[in-house]
Amino acid sequence: MRFRVPYQLTEVATILQQHGFKAYLVGGAVRDLVRGVPAKDWDIATDARPEAVLRLFRRVIPTGIKHGTVTIHHKGLEIETTTFRIESDYSDGRHPDTVQYVPTIEEDLSRRDFTMNAMAYQLPRGPLVDPFNGQEDIRRNIIRCVGDPLKRFTEDGLRPLRALRFAAQLEFHVEEATLAAIPRALSVTAGVAKERIREELDRILASRQPSIAFQLMEQTGLLELLLPELSRCRGVEQRGFHRFDVLDHSLLACDVAPRHKPVVRMAALLHDIGKPLVRQKNSEGTWTFYQHERESARLSRELLTRLRYPNTFIEAVCHLISHHMFYYESSWTDAAVRRLLARVGVEAMEDMLDLRRADAWATTGIEPPPDYNRELQERIEAILRENSALSLKDLAINGEDLAALGIPRGPIMGRILTELLQTVLDDPQENTRERLSEIALRLYEKLRS
Repeated sequence: MRFRVPYQLTEVATILQQHGFKAYLVGGAVRDLVRGVPAKDWDIATDARPEAVLRLFRRVIPTGIKHGTVTIHHKGLEIETTTFRIESDYSDGRHPDTVQYVPTIEEDLSRRDFTMNAMAYQLPRGPLVDPFNGQEDIRRNIIRCVGDPLKRFTEDGLRPLRALRFAAQLEFHVEEATLAAIPRALSVTAGVAKERIREELDRILASRQPSIAFQLMEQTGLLELLLPELSRCRGVEQRGFHRFDVLDHSLLACDVAPRHKPVVRMAALLHDIGKPLVRQKNSEGTWTFYQHERESARLSRELLTRLRYPNTFIEAVCHLISHHMFYYESSWTDAAVRRLLARVGVEAMEDMLDLRRADAWATTGIEPPPDYNRELQERIEAILRENSALSLKDLAINGEDLAALGIPRGPIMGRILTELLQTVLDDPQENTRERLSEIALRLYEKLRS
């Protein structure tokens, strides 16, 4: 079996060979090439020690030299290069306590996580080294640990989540013994850095069908460990047109949300996590979830903060969740559409419509028609063409103007500006300096009395 690889890899391998060393392509690139899909990251394993690599190449970054890893920069390509090694003892469930260099690629491959990642392609022209039958597992769409699954998972507590991420990403199934070992390694996974968990969740959300991973997470206990707010949605039945409980509804909404929009996908996943806390039965014995969007936004903020998501991402997700509960009808006035735009914001409106579509799809399990929300979208576009005032900054009058009228700065001024915006949302023609000044003075006299 021969693979085409970037010429830079061939040149680096040739330099190593000229000095008596071997070079193998390893990791995800080999897995992808075996699968017949384009490879992205280029990692090399070699019997050359890091200090030898540093001598042989001009641009080498000692990215992980303590563990035998350096990064070669060669003609525009970054090549992570690691000396053949085995590892022992993982006290923190993340990093090896000791690293021992070994002479053969086979020994190096024995330390890797899954059989599909434990293959090596000798550069520049092969052969493929596959001591754990990774090719066969790839052919059968199987994720299987190298050796004892529990040992692999207790070495690095992120590996259980990686297994389930690969299940969603590649649409493979996890081999029985590998899946069964995950619950026994939860205590190790609990100690993994939140940033590493977040990175895996991001990759899950980017897969075609994230629910594959989340369902396996629920089955193995990882969902309760890492996303307990979402896990508690299991068995929370809903009313009306809802076909699914809150968890299955949320997973389907995530699946059908736009794959290229991580903010919308995360909002779809978490938009109802407040329902278990606000659920009540009304006088007719029907479950209600009043103000669940507020509770869902609060819990989402806590969850995303815990997982070290950037503040801008958290704000965008929570904003969508906070305002997702609206039901447009043709009877809405233009003022009602303007108020919706003012609440959601012009810049977030497209994402909100995507979230509403996903929510509707996941309510019945039936894809909405192509023209779903089209009328609302057309009305929004018409309002935007009119250049109507939709926020305080769009008003023909501002705080400086109000101060010049004798209105003191502070809470009263804030209330007056808010009332002026509501006035203009109702009737855009009121948005003139003269008219708003009159209304502001009248409001001020009323608030003072």
